[in-house]
Amino acid sequence: MARRNRRREATPLRPLFGGAERREQWRGETWVVRSVPGEAAVKAYRCPGCSQEIKAGVPHVVAWLAAELSAEGRRHWHTACWAARDRRR
Repeated sequence: MARRNRRREATPLRPLFGGAERREQWRGETWVVRSVPGEAAVKAYRCPGCSQEIKAGVPHVVAWLAAELSAEGRRHWHTACWAARDRRR
């Protein structure tokens, strides 16, 4: 008997970084903020809020100035550090 190939349902692709960007005001400037889920976090980064390492696989936040066009201005923050950024020096 011949083998029948069955059609598979197409799975919708999830956004790589977990969701839509949001804009927040901080220090008089507009920042673009995006959440990064753990499965999309494949590298380690240094958090500018606490100067500790964000290990690969840890959910976190990426923020950059809205006026910044290059990726060089992007900073990876612990989610809690970004939320507490006004209480830090």
